[in-house]
This record gives sequence, C-alpha cells and structure tokens, in this order.
Amino acid sequence: MSDIWQQLAELRAKTSETPILSLFDDTKRFAQFSAEDGDLLLDFSKTSLDSTALNLLVQLAESVDLNGKVAAMFRGDPINTTEGRAVLHTALRARSDAPILVDGEDVLPGIRTIRNQMEQFAEAVRSGEIKTADGGRFTDVINIGIGGSDLGPAMATLALAPYHDGPRCHFVSNVDGAHIHDTLANLDPQRTLVIIASKTFTTIETMTNAETALVWLRAALGDKAADHLAAVSTAQDKTAALGIAPERVFGFENWVGGRYSLWGPVGLPILLAIGTGNFNEFLRGADAMDSHFQNAPLNENLPVLLGLVGIWHNNICEYGSRAVLPYDQHLSRLPAYLQQLDMESNGKQVAQDGSALPRASGPIVWGEPGTNGQHAFYQLIHQGTAVVPTEFLIAAEAHEPDLQHHHNLLKANCLAQSEALMRGRSKSEASEVAAARGFDGAERTRMAAHLSFPGNRPSVTIAYSKLTPFVLGQIIALYEHRVFTEGAIWGLNSFDQWGVELGKELAVALLPLVEGASTDDKDGSTSGLLSKLSQNSANQT
Repeated sequence: MSDIWQQLAELRAKTSETPILSLFDDTKRFAQFSAEDGDLLLDFSKTSLDSTALNLLVQLAESVDLNGKVAAMFRGDPINTTEGRAVLHTALRARSDAPILVDGEDVLPGIRTIRNQMEQFAEAVRSGEIKTADGGRFTDVINIGIGGSDLGPAMATLALAPYHDGPRCHFVSNVDGAHIHDTLANLDPQRTLVIIASKTFTTIETMTNAETALVWLRAALGDKAADHLAAVSTAQDKTAALGIAPERVFGFENWVGGRYSLWGPVGLPILLAIGTGNFNEFLRGADAMDSHFQNAPLNENLPVLLGLVGIWHNNICEYGSRAVLPYDQHLSRLPAYLQQLDMESNGKQVAQDGSALPRASGPIVWGEPGTNGQHAFYQLIHQGTAVVPTEFLIAAEAHEPDLQHHHNLLKANCLAQSEALMRGRSKSEASEVAAARGFDGAERTRMAAHLSFPGNRPSVTIAYSKLTPFVLGQIIALYEHRVFTEGAIWGLNSFDQWGVELGKELAVALLPLVEGASTDDKDGSTSGLLSKLSQNSANQT
C-alpha cells in the first residue's frame, strides 16, 4: 500500500500544474469521471484526477480490502473495535428479510417491531386518535436532543418540508437557556408533544432542557403533563419515573451510533411530520444506496468514488478542508449534519491498533446553502490563498412550479460557480475587463491583479431530479458510506468518538466552580475566566 501512496504523490508532483480545464480536451471526460445510481449523478470531472490517478486510488481501496470491510459491516461483525460493537444503522432501513446476525441473533424482527410501534404512535398523533390532555389535537412537537439525536432529524425534517402534513416540528439542543426559552415562548403547552431523545436519559444538555420543558408542561397541565411526553431511550426505568407510558418509549441498540441514528426511533419527528408512506420512501432510498455500495464495482461506486476524491484532495493535494454547498434551501442544515457525520467519525489521529496515523485523516467540513454563500465566503474560495475543494448539490426540479424562474436562476448560479472555480480569469483577461471599466496605464495593471482569479480549483457536483424522501435517503447514505470509505483507507475506527469525553468530564467538574467553589486547582487561564465571569455575573444582579 505504501508504494501506491508514493506513486500517487509522484503523479501529483508531475501533474500539479496541469489546468483542470485542459483535461476537457478529452471530449469523453465527463462520461469517464462521473457515475450514476438511479437518477443521482456524481460529477467529479472538475477535479485534477486523471485516469492514472483514479486507477491508483481504486488500487488503494483494493489494497485495504474495502469490499471485505463493507461486507463485514453489513454482516454485523463488531467493526467498532474500541467498543466491541457491530455497526448496523444500515439494518434500520434494510428492505430484505435476509437475517442480519449480532451475537447469533437476527436483529431485523426487533427493528421492525420498534418501527411498527413508531408508525402506530405517529399515525395516531397525526390523525388525532392520540389526544392532548384536554381532548384536542397535537399541533406541535418539540424534539429535545443533542448531537445525533438532533442534527439528523432536524436536517431531514427541514429537507422534507414540502411533504409535511403532520404537526409542526421544533428542535431544541443547546443547553443555552435561550434555545428552550425561545422555543417554548411561541408554543401552547396544551397542544404540544415533547419528545425527549437520550438513549441513557443522562445526557446533561438534553436532560436539563427536558426538565425545563416539564416545568412548562406541568404549569399548564398539572398531573396530566405525562400525556404530552414521549421518549427515544433505552432507560425505561428513567422514562417510567417521568410517567411516560411504555408504548411511547422507543429504544435502539448500541450497534446504532448517534450520528447514524435518524433511520430508527431518533427519526420519530421526521415520521410525525411526513407520515409512514413518505418515511418508508426515505428508508428505501437509503437502502438503494446501501445495495449500490455493496454491489457496484469500485470504479462505478458513488460512495467509493466520492471517498477517493476526498483522499486525493486531502492526502495527495494537501487541501485541509471541504465545503459542502447545497443549492437547495431545504438542505440548509446538511453542512451542519455532515460536520458531525464526517468530523466525529474520521477526526482521529490513531489507527485501529492504536498506532499513530502516518498521514492526515478527516478534513474540516463546512458550508452553507447557495446562493447565500456566494455573498459571504465564496470570495475566499475563488481568490483566497488556500484551495478549498467544493461539493455542490443541485436538483433539476424544485417543489415550487409557480416559481420556476427562481429555480432556473439557482441552477445557473450553481453551474456558474463550479465553472468559475475551474476556469478562473487570467491576468490578460482581467486586464481587458479593467480596460472596459475605464482603467488604463498603471491603474489598469493594478486593477487587473485584483480582477484576476487563479482558477484550477476543484469541485464535485451531486445532481438529482428532485429532493424527494427517496432521494434524501440516497444522499445521506451516500455521505455515510463516503465516510466509511475514507476511514477504511486511513485504517481508523470511524464509529467511536472518544475525543468528546474529556470536555464532558471537565464540564461536570467545573460546574461547582462556576457556582462559586474554590478554583485553586485550576490553571491560571481557567481560574481567571471563572473569576471574571463571576464578577460580571455579580455586577448584573
């Protein structure tokens, strides 16, 4: 494998000055550097990859036995080696009845029992069969969770807004009191269902917000407050202590990681918003991508190709971040969702065996929807000193047919940005632009420097017909498996997150200090900040 890395590095050294635009002298480039699954298209032709580089990257995937690792995950092997767990979020959306075994037991019957329970509950809420404490209908739902219990369902619920025909869904995650306060201020407790999403019912942010919501419910409903509660949790003793009926508690196993969990009970808000039929289409789209990931040849496999492009940019070109730019307002939360999916999964510095990784792992992931980003950070992407590979997402068709002119402008902007990043504007072209704007002599030369763009900046585009539940399922699964592919090549465990533990532990220890205990054992900075915050707080009272 080290030989392949070396060949890739040498190839990059030879071809780094080759303009991406010149690669399109080959009229077949788009066909050769794009791939499809159904009507989902991945175009990576606007990158510096050539056939030699792509072949070497495929060999790199083969050298780590990527296909074998994929099979192990879908089979239910304990590939999360630091926690000794299987990784089976894919089972939550599996359409096949073929057994999936964990410790010799088929997990599919249990998954489907829980899903049926979810569907019955959601449809009863949506129809009004499950009533509020005063016999009315639930008009609003608050999901209280954090991390994977918030980012996934919040992103998907917004993405599928055109399919909403159930209660309005709201999401509270931040322990900052402003979040729960501002959400509750606009809702009627008599018409609101509260879902508490915490597997152990011990997540400090979630349980703090839940306690505040309970005070709000009890003030209006008294001892009937529990009629307005549901939970996504395995801690049935704790949910029972709050009076939540067992049929309103939806658990999931430890082989479903938080950031991969929106396909099961964590997705209850999505189900409440869009209904069983659309939710099943969402699962079906993800399952279709699962099948593609397992069966398509590596050089035609969308998640693998997206992962290999990421490896090329991160490790070979040494580009340290990637921007996700959905030209779809409904996907405005996708970059935030992918930040957790990608950076919590692959933000690691050690291999599976605990040895130091020999090369960079997960890049920084960031982004905003277009065209908003064009008026914010695209300046850096086009003319900044750092090259940022970009990933555009665009639908052929919008959900607002009476506003087709809006969508035409959106598509034009998306395609123009990827072309501009690749094409750039030379100094001579910029000089002509400066002259047309009335500059001459030294001023023309000076302005030409400002008006030129380096170009040769890579991008990929993911295009799809329309953002339906099925297509959203495809897109999310595409990115999940891209993360898997990159993690497999780097040799790390994409399914643990030990790096978040220390900060949590220190926060618990710091709380008494924030409340006034001695800070003698803390470093000078922490002690100084505690003192200043305490002083400022005292000045406000």
